[in-house]
Amino acid sequence: MNVEKILESKGRAVATIPPDTKVAFAADKLSAMGIGALVVSSDGLHVQGVVSERDLVRSLNKHGARLLDLRVADVMSKGGPVCSPSDPVKKVMADMTRTRNRHLVVLQDDRLCGIISVGDIVKHRLEELELEASVLRDAYRVSR
Repeated sequence: MNVEKILESKGRAVATIPPDTKVAFAADKLSAMGIGALVVSSDGLHVQGVVSERDLVRSLNKHGARLLDLRVADVMSKGGPVCSPSDPVKKVMADMTRTRNRHLVVLQDDRLCGIISVGDIVKHRLEELELEASVLRDAYRVSR
């Protein structure tokens, strides 16, 4: 299975936020949408970074209450791992584990086309295992 299959199932919509936005608004958006990361982009196509819950917690430790008045660009992660729709899910899982990132931006021709999370990968892996188990059960029943 590749990343494209995950995007087909979950959709390609990506929550983005401009880099000059206040962190307070970013935190509110993360909470309201029930997501763990926002892609930082001025135009919705080119990725400048990612701001995640983890970034906010680390920045809170560093900046205290004044964090909420900082800009997203001041706290976002830059240059993190990315993937493409054609990447195998096993490679993406290994990259996420190695870099300890829970979200990967999906780029095609250097343009934003999706985002996947560890949760997305686990969901699809479980569906894959359920299908395999079902096929094996059916094959066993037929052979008896």
